[in-house]
Amino acid sequence: MRKSKFTEEQIIGFLKQAEAGMAVAEICRKGGFSDATFYKWRAKFGGMDVSEARRLRELEAENAKLKHLLAEAHLDLHALKSVLGGKKVAPQARREMIARLVQEHQLSERRACRLVGLSRDSYRHPPVPSVQTQALKDKIVEIAHVRRRFGYRRVHDLLRGEFPGVNHKRVYRLYSAANLAVRERKKVKRPAMERTPLNIAQHINEVWSMDFVSDSLTNGRRIKCLTVADDFSHECVVIAVDYGISGLYVTRLLDQAARFRGYPAAVRTDNGPEFTSRAFIAWTQEHHIRHILIEPGWPMQNGYIESFNGKFRDECLNEHWFQTLHQARTEIANWQRDYNEVRPHSSIGRIPPARFAEQRRRHAGDAARHLTPTEIH
Repeated sequence: MRKSKFTEEQIIGFLKQAEAGMAVAEICRKGGFSDATFYKWRAKFGGMDVSEARRLRELEAENAKLKHLLAEAHLDLHALKSVLGGKKVAPQARREMIARLVQEHQLSERRACRLVGLSRDSYRHPPVPSVQTQALKDKIVEIAHVRRRFGYRRVHDLLRGEFPGVNHKRVYRLYSAANLAVRERKKVKRPAMERTPLNIAQHINEVWSMDFVSDSLTNGRRIKCLTVADDFSHECVVIAVDYGISGLYVTRLLDQAARFRGYPAAVRTDNGPEFTSRAFIAWTQEHHIRHILIEPGWPMQNGYIESFNGKFRDECLNEHWFQTLHQARTEIANWQRDYNEVRPHSSIGRIPPARFAEQRRRHAGDAARHLTPTEIH
């Protein structure tokens, strides 16, 4: 606002002279101002004394200052809205916001830092990751690209051996910064129904669950995979791959597995023809194995193997294109070995199933050695 060269006392004096009868033209000539200025003063200060005129000018100056501050506040708000896409509180996100404020809205660095809430020293000197942090980040990216369906917790489980002191929250930060989050699969909505709870196994070889998974080669020919898993240890007992698998074929595979693991007390299957065939029923009766058949159309009564098959599809079948039966058997055998010996399982203490089974067998052996002859009989 332009400041007048006359004080409030002088302006009120000119107005008093006019009220006393002095000609306006004479007042303007002596004071050195125009008639328009005189009449503007009279419209503004007419009837006031010196203190009231001084207060009016102070109010005008204060009002102009408030308008300027309000304009700056609106400018800051507009600038922040244009760069603030969501709730970003991480220092790196704030540095990016400051850079955009400076480049796109021509704000000073000091003002941009004040708006975002970050010191200028922190903005100018971003942290440099250490050698160990960079090695950890590279390993996380490597694991995530090999195991595409693994979240940060399973990645953390695999890092414990090579990075024993790493915290899962640190892994999550690096995992998120590398944009490795797994896209969540949409679940199929099913009608509500009463669920039959599964009896929880208490020891190894108590129950083996089994089912079939289908896939195809690149030439379109279908292949069949028999999957068998131990309900207690979650260990994969066997995965057999062939063009066709009959009930007799299933019994031969189970006999081979039993040579090393022993026969189970029970097997849980669906009502497929392979599991209701005479050969399979005769095999269960011969080895005194209880056969648990689920109700038709209720796959969740065989939930352990259904869960295993979901992992098998996501991490093996969906990640490979099999050209020959031999290639399919080789890749699936490698995945089975990795699942049993490397891949951690969350329900058994985040360790591989083979290690969990070995611990349980060792514990059972130690308990048996400490039994007295009376307890044995």
